[in-house]
Amino acid sequence: MKLDEEGRARATELAARLIACVGSHVGLAREDLEAALGAIDVGPREHRQKDGLVKLLLDRCELDSEGELDPEELRRDVFSRASATRAALLPGFPFDRDAVLAAVADERKSTPEAIEQALFADLRGAHVLRAFDAPTAEALVVAYERGQAQAVLLRAVKITVDVRASAPGVLRALFRRLKFLRLLHTIAKTDEGHRLVIDGPFSLFESATKYGLQLALVLPMLEDCEEWELLADVRWGKDRVPLLFRLSGGASVGRIEDPPLPDEVLALAKSFAALGTAWRVSPNKDILELPGIGLCVPDLVFERGAGRGKAKERAYLEVMGYWSREAVWRRVELVQRGLGKRVLFAVSSRLRVSEEVLDENLPGALYVYKGTMSARAIAERLEG
Repeated sequence: MKLDEEGRARATELAARLIACVGSHVGLAREDLEAALGAIDVGPREHRQKDGLVKLLLDRCELDSEGELDPEELRRDVFSRASATRAALLPGFPFDRDAVLAAVADERKSTPEAIEQALFADLRGAHVLRAFDAPTAEALVVAYERGQAQAVLLRAVKITVDVRASAPGVLRALFRRLKFLRLLHTIAKTDEGHRLVIDGPFSLFESATKYGLQLALVLPMLEDCEEWELLADVRWGKDRVPLLFRLSGGASVGRIEDPPLPDEVLALAKSFAALGTAWRVSPNKDILELPGIGLCVPDLVFERGAGRGKAKERAYLEVMGYWSREAVWRRVELVQRGLGKRVLFAVSSRLRVSEEVLDENLPGALYVYKGTMSARAIAERLEG
């Protein structure tokens, strides 16, 4: 959630103090850092904000145990020697702790001070701040605002985003990123741009946590678009009270980069190229749109050169192995309603959809696979 002007000024001032505090503790123990951060006083309404800013800063810290000695092994050695020493003591003689540490240090060619320091170095509070990737105060506040919004989206049932972008490449990259994150979504053209409807974690029956974390990555993507407005239907609190969450923003210039293809798609493309067919395979860069109905962004495009009086052929492949049955039916409708491109939709058998749902005379077809997609099966369907 975005802060007002006064709130942002206070948050930026607090962020600067926290950043300076962390930076001054490089080389010191975590417990010293946490004590110093805890001593920074804030108003009663700013404790949650401070906790959030501190969490973001600690994520940018490199904290680990100090020294080459293994603390767990060292403790076993020291405690065993101490136990044996106590057992051998004559009545009335005191236990000499320093002598035990000195004996262990002598065996390990170290010093008693180093042994004592390393003895509990693996405990959380003893971890040493090795390095700190310090952000600016302004950047930290922006990250805090984004984190607050992402936390809200984790409780969403449905998210609707209206996106406006003048560059087709920005839209294509955004749509491909939605696919790369494996978010269940639909995309439709509007008078002013495109509307994305994304299923939220609270619409699922399983794997909601992992899906929610993927969904949280949508916000950074939107922030790189020229203009966007988000409306989320969320369920808040223990009673899951229905609320609406609104957010908007935009960048002066869209700059989203195309994401890499999923591993299974890359493996398929490599296997297909190894077959040596007349078809050339490459990552797709086209948006296939049927005005008023919907659009899709296939993963791969297959091309075969012109020859013997024939024009150059092109066919597309969209992998839907992780999608829902509803998403498959949307693609079926897209083909049935008039999408004129040759498209093959690869659908996992776990979605329980038959290849026969699309008539063989239509340009689109389903390829239902079990386990791993077959490059040879793709080649046979392209020829068909």
